[in-house]
Amino acid sequence: MTREYFGTDGIRGTVGQPPITPDFVLRLAHAVGRVLRRTEGRPTVLIGKDTRISGYMLESALESGFNSAGVDVVLLGPLPTPGVAYLTRAQRASLGVVISASHNPFEDNGIKFFSAQGTKLPDEWETAVEAALTEPPVWADAASLGKARRLDDAAGRYIEFCKSTFDPSLTLRGLKIVVDAAHGAAYHIAPLVFHELGAEVHCIGCAPDGLNINRDVGATHPKSLVEAVLQHQADLGVALDGDADRLQMVDASGRLYNGDELLYVMVQDRLARGENVPGVVGTLMTNMAVELALKRQGLEFVRAKVGDRYVLEELESRRWLLGGEGSGHLLALDKHTTGDGLVSALQVLKACARSGKRLGQLIDPVRLFPQTLVNVRLAPGQDWKSSARLADAQRDVEAALGGTGRILIRASGTEPVLRVMVESADEALAQQGAQRLAQAVQQG
Repeated sequence: MTREYFGTDGIRGTVGQPPITPDFVLRLAHAVGRVLRRTEGRPTVLIGKDTRISGYMLESALESGFNSAGVDVVLLGPLPTPGVAYLTRAQRASLGVVISASHNPFEDNGIKFFSAQGTKLPDEWETAVEAALTEPPVWADAASLGKARRLDDAAGRYIEFCKSTFDPSLTLRGLKIVVDAAHGAAYHIAPLVFHELGAEVHCIGCAPDGLNINRDVGATHPKSLVEAVLQHQADLGVALDGDADRLQMVDASGRLYNGDELLYVMVQDRLARGENVPGVVGTLMTNMAVELALKRQGLEFVRAKVGDRYVLEELESRRWLLGGEGSGHLLALDKHTTGDGLVSALQVLKACARSGKRLGQLIDPVRLFPQTLVNVRLAPGQDWKSSARLADAQRDVEAALGGTGRILIRASGTEPVLRVMVESADEALAQQGAQRLAQAVQQG
């Protein structure tokens, strides 16, 4: 069965337009509840959300839909996506539900789910839910309706979990850190995590009003963090996105570090402690300089499709622990079951504290290759994969790179656009190659 609603990370869209409407979300929760009831007599689901104004409406719809199917609900309030995953596992719940559109603007929202183990659910489960959506509802009788309650200390429990991933023999005392929570789900959590570990904390992006999530702040807009770090003369800056599952960091000089570089630091810290790191998973977009640096240390490096879901699948299939992508989705599976911006930041800070080195010193062995990305709009029905002109151009560019770079050509999953990326130690060569390939696509 082809999935109609679920994408690579749950269901997402513009609020007020299908499928992000209260009537559909109620039907969705009812269908999910019916699927849960096939294996459990009395399921319990946790519901968390970010700070979008539409979260109130969707939360009510989910609650009603689950209750109507005989499923109990625990409301967590605003909580990072990885916090919901953690509490689902810790509370032995049947399912975790997150109301969030991650790094998107406030006009969007979405619904995503976690298993009882705090992991993403398989395609087969999503297919079963979509099949249940096509069936008429089966309302629970009055005596069997689900109940709802609120977990008042959800934020505090998650704060303690985050702190538990930081070595208790270490402290952040003496560090001045700027925290940017993107006016999102970690606004009341991230500052306390770093403060309680000893840091002096300054906050930006920690005053949500329902409309300002991700607006000019957060991991997708790090300029604000760079400016704040310089203004406060801070040692470091930590930027999260709206649901706090991705991370970017800034050092005292205002230099920004992306997910590829932070993943490298996490790997090096494990190696420095003598831990076994059999391999690392990146994505098709991971900078080649990181791959080469890891391979020089004898580590296997594997590229998954773009998206933390695919990184996780690759890690689980190989039984490895560390992976991530440049956008800041980082995975340390011995710390958490899913990508967590706060936990990842603490792993990087732990590496700095253990080594006594600044972030820039830890990343010094890696010099990221310049990447040139060109988006080329495709004509209706254009078959770019069979283009002889593009194939010729690709051979020419590969010859010019001479093994010191790489090409990535992939279609967008959301619009009629071909993304052409060329990476090379020589920036001019990357730019020339990307333009050459883009022209070949445009010429058909």
